[in-house]
Amino acid sequence: MPICTNCAHPVPYLYTVYNSEDNLRLEQCGNCYAFADPYVEHDVLTLWIDLILLKRDVFRHLLFNRGASPRRLSNKSNEDSASTKHANNQESQREKARWLQVLRLGSLLIAIDAFIRWTHLNPSVAPEGRSGDPTDVDLARWNQDALLSYFRILVGCLIETVGFHAGVTLASVLTLHALDRLRSAQTAHTPSGLRAQFRASHVPLTILYSSLNKFFLLFLLTIWRPHAGADAGAAAARPVQYGAPAESALVRAALEMLDDDKLDRAWIVRNVLGGLATGFGLRVVLDCHPVFTTMIILAGWAVKTALAHLVSGWVGAGINVHAGSEGAERIAEEMWLAYSIP
Repeated sequence: MPICTNCAHPVPYLYTVYNSEDNLRLEQCGNCYAFADPYVEHDVLTLWIDLILLKRDVFRHLLFNRGASPRRLSNKSNEDSASTKHANNQESQREKARWLQVLRLGSLLIAIDAFIRWTHLNPSVAPEGRSGDPTDVDLARWNQDALLSYFRILVGCLIETVGFHAGVTLASVLTLHALDRLRSAQTAHTPSGLRAQFRASHVPLTILYSSLNKFFLLFLLTIWRPHAGADAGAAAARPVQYGAPAESALVRAALEMLDDDKLDRAWIVRNVLGGLATGFGLRVVLDCHPVFTTMIILAGWAVKTALAHLVSGWVGAGINVHAGSEGAERIAEEMWLAYSIP
């Protein structure tokens, strides 16, 4: 059964369809008297923008109301057809559709994540020519090495993502069952609309939806890289012209912390911003205290960290590191772990 995106109260229908599909009317929630789901009339672009902005109502629409059948006044027997068997079949179809959406969106985001990590771990360097001649370049060999490196990173991202989603999903289910037992033992507790409609497929789908803003910012950092090295050192060597307060050592130290060679923006976006966005999404779908959602995310991070250590040697072998034969493998593993582990 769908829910109201404003108060999460269950509603029988989200909108009513008349003689034609274009002629519809939004249903009103019987609890808060607001429109049950205004996102029914919104286009896909609006949904994506609100997902990036982490709006609560769009999560409820996509997770609980997507694919819900409308009320059709042209069919007089519509009310009678809403039997228990029909409702179970519809819920089963929506559950399969959610898992299919997880596979589709997950495959796309894993490929994007692998590309972002590949560009970060393998900086764009022109292929070297044979005998020092830049025009004599073995492009076939260079492309083969690049594809092999991307494939290893893609497999590593796949293993990490599956482990993180499995850990968060298992921790979410166990936490909700424990909270239900605790509440039922204390008083007669009636589950909320979110809890009554919760399914295991909601958790990985929530993680994927909440990671859109993270990958959007990471993709921007991939296109416009921060300037580090000599330019950053020259900029830091120039005197700061911000007035008298900037002359203090505390202000100067705070400004130096924002330098490109000291601040890893990609790590902050991936782990700090990504963790906050995931926590917000889980807070919406699980309907529990933020402390529990934080513990759930930490459990998923623990699984992800263990898997990152497990595949670091194999993935690091495909990372191009300009170092000695003995130290290159160790440096590549450290680069992968530094970018993967929160």
